[in-house]
Amino acid sequence: MTELAIDVQQLVKRFDKKLAVDHVDLQMPRGKVWGFLGPNGSGKTTTIRMICGLLEPSEGKGYCLGYDIQSEQAAIKLATGYMTQKFSFWEDLSIRENLEFVARLYHLKDAKNLVSKTLDSLGLASRQQQLAGTLSGGWKQRLALAAVTMHNPQLLLLDEPTAGVDPQARREFWDQIHLLASQGMTILVSTHYMDEAERCDHIVYLADGKIITQGTVQQIILESGLVTYRSNAENIRELAPLLRQQETVEHAAYFGAALHVSGPDKTALYNTIKRVAPDINWLEVETTLEDTFIALTKRAGLNKEHL
Repeated sequence: MTELAIDVQQLVKRFDKKLAVDHVDLQMPRGKVWGFLGPNGSGKTTTIRMICGLLEPSEGKGYCLGYDIQSEQAAIKLATGYMTQKFSFWEDLSIRENLEFVARLYHLKDAKNLVSKTLDSLGLASRQQQLAGTLSGGWKQRLALAAVTMHNPQLLLLDEPTAGVDPQARREFWDQIHLLASQGMTILVSTHYMDEAERCDHIVYLADGKIITQGTVQQIILESGLVTYRSNAENIRELAPLLRQQETVEHAAYFGAALHVSGPDKTALYNTIKRVAPDINWLEVETTLEDTFIALTKRAGLNKEHL
């Protein structure tokens, strides 16, 4: 068994004249949690679909779980679990009926007992007779996770799995993700949430189909070279448009009632903010992952509103 769950080189995907994925290389070890981040349309979902055999690459080569992504797609599909962004199970079936149907699709042995164990492990047993279409977003998410992990896949691919669910449901979902990873499952998750990215062992940031940067959270923050100052002075928000116009300011963004101002040159940045706002107290703070990705998006020439 190869030590890499995913090993792809120069992966390219074109849709007519549109280049969706542009020569992506990924080497992902087994048993880790990796995060895909990037603006909408950056190529995250397309890359995931090529990796798990749902899309044929236009160029490039690689392996997923030791299987060739171009010639052994059927084997990849059986060994992976793919949770799509949109709920894709049967809303007119109950939770149990959905899972029993999935068990039959995978020809799983002792399906009835396996479904019962799955219902218990994800806290779904008390709702097992409820129709899937009547579930809230968080409960649909649990059902989907149960369905894509019931066959004990080696690799779990999650495409923005917590979009539209409440914070408590997100936390509970991530507890399950880390439990699965601790049991040896490899997980690749696409997300827009910075707090979720920080829970990953390794993150990859894509923009315009290209990998802009990758590494641990601390590596990416450090390599950005950003220095950040923070102020929560009264009416600080009114200064943001003016600060964004300054050459030494890479970005100025709101964090609650405070304003973060970041740039690559500490001295030049401090001189600028004191010149623009001489009567305001500024505190140097640790650059956050969100600060970093706002800056990376700007550097890539994309609108930071799409983060």
